[in-house]
Amino acid sequence: MTPRTIAIGDIHGHASALAAIISAVEPQPQDTLVFLGDYIDRGPDSQRVLQLILGLIDCCQVVPLLGNHEEMLLQVHRFGNSVSAWLEHGGDATLRSYDSSEQLEGIPATHLHLLGTLRRYYETESHFFMHANYAPNWRLDQHDSKTSLWLPLTDLPRRHYSGKTAVVGHTPQGDGRILDIGYLLAIDTGCGFGGLLTALDVDTGQMWQVDESGRHCSN
Repeated sequence: MTPRTIAIGDIHGHASALAAIISAVEPQPQDTLVFLGDYIDRGPDSQRVLQLILGLIDCCQVVPLLGNHEEMLLQVHRFGNSVSAWLEHGGDATLRSYDSSEQLEGIPATHLHLLGTLRRYYETESHFFMHANYAPNWRLDQHDSKTSLWLPLTDLPRRHYSGKTAVVGHTPQGDGRILDIGYLLAIDTGCGFGGLLTALDVDTGQMWQVDESGRHCSN
C-alpha cells in the first residue's frame, strides 16, 4: 500500500469524533498522521483525545503540531502564567476532563510531555503543515507564535515562496467544507463549535468527516 499523509483538523476535546475518524482512516504503519493542533479545550474529553493520540504512536507515524490552545496550557505549566485566560478559552473543560478545577496537577506527566514536544510545523516534498497561518516570504522556522498559532485567515496569504501547498487549521469553516484555494487548504471545519472534524489525505484528496458525536457525514 502507498504511504499516505493524512492531516487532521482541530479536535477541541471531542474524543468520540477523533475515535471515529481514526476508525474510518484505518492508519497503517507506513502512514503519517499530521495533527494540526488544538486537541484540548471546549469539548468534554480532552484527556481521552490526548490518550488516543498517544495510542497511535505504535500504529503509524504520528506528527502532532502545536496549537494556540496547547500554547496557553504550556505557558501556565512552564512559566506560571495566569490560568484565568486559558480557562476563559475553554481550559475549564480540559481540567474537568481530568477531574480538576483550576490546577494542572491532575494532568499526567505523559500528557504534559506530549504537549511539550509538539512541533511548530512539518513539511514534506509537496506540502507544509502549520496550525493557523503563515507568512509567504518567511522560512517555516522563522514563524512566530502570533502568525503560526494565532493569526486567523481573515486575509488569505499568498502562495508560500517554497511553492509547497499549505495545510492549516485554526480558522473554522462554518459550512463544514474545507477551504481549498489550490496552494492553501484550511481543514478546521468547526469541531468544538458544533461543526465537523475533518481528516484529509493531502495527496489524493480523500476526505473523512464526522460530527462531534462521531457520526459519519457524507462528502
